[in-house]
Amino acid sequence: MTEQLRLMAVHAHPDDESSKGAATMAKYVSEGVDVLVVTCTGGERGSILNPKLQGDTYIEEHIHEVRKKEMDEAREILGVQQEWLGFVDSGLPEGDPLPPLPEGCFALEDVDKAAGELVRQIRSFRPQVITTYDENGGYPHPDHIMTHKITMVAFEGAADPEKFPESEYGPVWQAMKLYYNQGFNRPRTEALHHALLDRGLESPYADWLKRWDEFERVERTLTTHVPCADFFEVRDKALIAHATQIDPDGGWFRVPMEIQKAVWPTEEYELAKSLVPTSLPEDDLFAGIRHNA
Repeated sequence: MTEQLRLMAVHAHPDDESSKGAATMAKYVSEGVDVLVVTCTGGERGSILNPKLQGDTYIEEHIHEVRKKEMDEAREILGVQQEWLGFVDSGLPEGDPLPPLPEGCFALEDVDKAAGELVRQIRSFRPQVITTYDENGGYPHPDHIMTHKITMVAFEGAADPEKFPESEYGPVWQAMKLYYNQGFNRPRTEALHHALLDRGLESPYADWLKRWDEFERVERTLTTHVPCADFFEVRDKALIAHATQIDPDGGWFRVPMEIQKAVWPTEEYELAKSLVPTSLPEDDLFAGIRHNA
């Protein structure tokens, strides 16, 4: 095709882009695809998960600026473009019953109004493919669920001049495909778990698999496996750039790279919407687009 390929990845917080589909994005960047990450919130209410940085007064008092700097570093590593939607992190409520969400947070925004901000980005960037989370958010964080909601509205709304007038939101654009990130799936987890045990190594996934059964998590349909093992190191480097969120000695990095590449060399997606014909399963997010433009 002659038209430039463009991929937009819509995420809730800084660091989500590096833990969900990062190797895929780096692969496409290497092939000349324009990739834009849209980050809905600043991650202001995210806990400091790296034990080495917990208790740091500067980080605690300047978490918004720190996470923005981390995002800048990860963006450079992945080679992507990145835009903020500017909404405020909702935090992850805990307790029984759950406490109310904080006033003014992303999850309490009007869905159509918040989607309008994403429509602006879609119409400006003009992606053929958009990725985001499924209706459960991948996991039930209120910001992830809200990210799903506004992306679904914006995917349709970017092509609707009546709901989102061109005078305010820019010229209409219709993306061709919408995917849900499904990198945290059971087949991958089980494959890596057994590969470690077969080699006499300890697996970090035993508790994960127990919780999978306990929560009776519904299995998703994995329609698309993107080969991207050559970019797993880039993915990990980008993830480590989010230093407040990731412990470089933690479970994320306990599976030797050679095992990851040999056992599960892909990242997975679920095709949610397509306006072009494509045969499933796929190995390319642009399947049906490259040869039909």
